[in-house]
Amino acid sequence: MELRHLRYFRAVAENHGFSRSARLLHVSQSAISEQIADLEREVGVALFDRGRQTIRLTPHGEIFLEEVRKVLAAVDRAVEMAQRSARGEIGTLSLGFFTGGTGTLVPRIVRNFRRRHPGVRVSIVEMVPSLQNGALLNGTLDVGFTRPLEPPFDRDLRSELLHPDPLVAVLPRSHPHAGGPLDLRVLAEENFVMVARESSPALFDRIIACCLAAGFSPQIEATAGVWSSAVLLVQAGTGIAILPSNLQQGGLRDLAFCPLKNRGASIDLVMAWAPERDSVIRDEFLDLARAHRDRKA
Repeated sequence: MELRHLRYFRAVAENHGFSRSARLLHVSQSAISEQIADLEREVGVALFDRGRQTIRLTPHGEIFLEEVRKVLAAVDRAVEMAQRSARGEIGTLSLGFFTGGTGTLVPRIVRNFRRRHPGVRVSIVEMVPSLQNGALLNGTLDVGFTRPLEPPFDRDLRSELLHPDPLVAVLPRSHPHAGGPLDLRVLAEENFVMVARESSPALFDRIIACCLAAGFSPQIEATAGVWSSAVLLVQAGTGIAILPSNLQQGGLRDLAFCPLKNRGASIDLVMAWAPERDSVIRDEFLDLARAHRDRKA
């Protein structure tokens, strides 16, 4: 049984005859008659009472028509949904982010996308940068807001810069250098609290590189899994930290967030994706993110 059998049957039933149905469907009357006969043989019951002047449904045909209408409506709905999906109007989009690493730009992008694509279900997953790479490759995430890609993921993933985050020194308010911008060299003898490389390799490596460029290797007193734990360790007197300015939090009156004057003291925020996983919805989102980024620039 094929869809054309059902469409021909519905046409004959609703138009009460073969000739008018043939005209509407642009096929010959004999072709429709043959298809209806095939359908009745397959169903195993007579669907029409054929008189000399009229044709009408049998009781079995009445029941069959009700179900055929449901089937054809479902098929039309499936076609419509597939076409809307191809246009990026419906579907799902999974985004990855890490706490404090999105600033105000990313929420604006997501909010605007939701307004433009109300039929797309957007899920947002908090995930440290080191875990986002694998999630992008296996399809758990469609787009990740993360740090610059590290080997070997930079071979299989693509990324684009959204904006650089300046690095700041996080010091106790009572620290002699707490105040305005400072040079990293004045912190050479300090104990450092670092976000673990396992959580954010790009940030860890960037801080080490900045310290080396300033003429010293940092004395790492402790590492933390996330930035908030690093801030807590600074508050506890364990040492000082270097963190992206995006991570500054209000209400931490016992801490000072001091901009760094050193050249290159910043870390990029990028959006990353797996190019082999084609998605109209993802591409629409990336284009919108680029438009927001370019307007900000």
